[in-house]
Amino acid sequence: MAQRNVYSSKGEPEDAQSAEEVLHSVMQELDALHENVKGQLNQDITRLQTEKNHLIEDIEDLREQYRKLQSQQMESLSGRYIQQQQLWLKQLAQVLAHNLQDLLVQRFNELSANSGHSLSSPIPSGEFPIPLPPSNYDERASQLLAALDERIDRSFQMLEQDLTSYESELSVRLNNMKTLELQGEELLQNLVNRIREELEEEEEYLDNPFDAQDSYPEESTNSVRPQLLQPTPVETPREPLPEPSSVPSPATAKAASQVQTGLVLALSSAVVLSLFNVCLRILIKGKNPRMVFGLFEFPGVVTPGFGNSLLILLMRLIVVMALMPILATFLYPSVWKDIRRLFESGDRALWGKVLGSAFFLFLSQVLIYLAIGNIPAGIAITIFFIYPIVTVLGSWILFGSRPSTVGFLAMLGITAGLILAGSPSFAVQAPGGGNVGVGVTAALASGITFAGYVLLTQMAAGKLHPIPFSLVNFAAIFVFSSLSLWVPLSDNFAPKIDQNVWPGLIVGGVVLGVLTLFSYLLNNFAIRFAGAALASVIGTLGPAMTALFGFIIINEKLQPVAILGMAVVTLSVAAMSVERIVAPQKKAS
Repeated sequence: MAQRNVYSSKGEPEDAQSAEEVLHSVMQELDALHENVKGQLNQDITRLQTEKNHLIEDIEDLREQYRKLQSQQMESLSGRYIQQQQLWLKQLAQVLAHNLQDLLVQRFNELSANSGHSLSSPIPSGEFPIPLPPSNYDERASQLLAALDERIDRSFQMLEQDLTSYESELSVRLNNMKTLELQGEELLQNLVNRIREELEEEEEYLDNPFDAQDSYPEESTNSVRPQLLQPTPVETPREPLPEPSSVPSPATAKAASQVQTGLVLALSSAVVLSLFNVCLRILIKGKNPRMVFGLFEFPGVVTPGFGNSLLILLMRLIVVMALMPILATFLYPSVWKDIRRLFESGDRALWGKVLGSAFFLFLSQVLIYLAIGNIPAGIAITIFFIYPIVTVLGSWILFGSRPSTVGFLAMLGITAGLILAGSPSFAVQAPGGGNVGVGVTAALASGITFAGYVLLTQMAAGKLHPIPFSLVNFAAIFVFSSLSLWVPLSDNFAPKIDQNVWPGLIVGGVVLGVLTLFSYLLNNFAIRFAGAALASVIGTLGPAMTALFGFIIINEKLQPVAILGMAVVTLSVAAMSVERIVAPQKKAS
């Protein structure tokens, strides 16, 4: 250690210069990437503006055609109205002429009969006689004119009634046309609004080209992470809750039932993971055989050690890699398209973050196995919960997200709880004869490396869906485990397996792999129903449930101080999770 420090002090100027060069090159690459993305987005925005102008022109053309059709319809209606008026006037003139002719013939016949000069035959219709002038000609002419006036008035009244009826009918048709015009304008307005909304959505997509549901929010403090090997879950955006009313709506009841289902699934996932930890504890040999359920003794399969932890992880991953592709396809049918897109993208930065997060998670897995093999599982998982502190501090340094007052208090609570939970292990010899120092150190290192996985996952946020990300992580960890066992290791780190325990090791690997996938499936559906935030709150029960199942299954007792520390850690981590749920709601309000 001293030699490495001296060497570091000698090469400090060169390291500083190389760090500045690397930082300068990274800044240049970021600027080039920024200019490239900005240019592409400007081109897309220009194209969308051009399409928008074309759509506006098409809409104006449609409106102009609508006006022309409307004017043509009005002209055709007015022409037909004039033709009908001319026809009515012609018919009226014919009727008047016919009535006037009949009236004149009748009057001339009456005049002839009264004057004594009646004709030998009646005057045929359509012929005008030439009677002799009567003595009372003026009186007869007045009567004739009065009758003619009466007939003309009656005809004009009938014509007025017909004109009134036609006018009302024409008014109704004009009102219908106005209604159709309003409906057409409303349809055009809806079309324009829909086109505008689509353009705005495309512009928003250009501003943020990654789907919000394909991004990774901040890592939730969920104890299932070291066992599931899964990335940070996606927290789907929640619909705003409706105002409370006297009668709950069916949608509200359905949403509440879904949240309840999600909480039950999250609790089931935490139970399965706690069983996973206890099964791992049973699989590793102790100083004395462990009594399972107080019925039979089980001596264990492998001794605690780094190499044996690698071997257990590999046996578990063989089962996981055999079943995970089927489960991933069921949960997310586009998983293979996303993986193929990832391979074809050639994004070295993204690949570096994905493989780096997988490597940190691989180390975290091996170390937590080593910790559970040396100290009680509940204590190991509790100490592992140092990772929220490292994650928050790392996010503060890398992303500038300063923790709130609640976050600082929660970190103090976690630190105090870790001290309370770990101190009894040093005072009393660990149950099962494990190395307390190795177990506590491995649990702390597991939490720190898991925090590195969380930070790298946040850096890769938005570029890969969680399920393809998880599948790639499984495959990468499988490769890391295989390579670690293939490389020759020293005696202290190499696997030490008795040939007679291979059947038990295989069965144990199958059980651990099935529990892993079963918990992964439950947790995934819990996130879908209740959201990642609520699922993470339930996940904070992991240490307490692990200790509870350890006591029930293998009678692994803990000191009261350790239980108190476990409770403090659980409450502190839960406070951080709840604070992350409440903070966005306060900002929104």
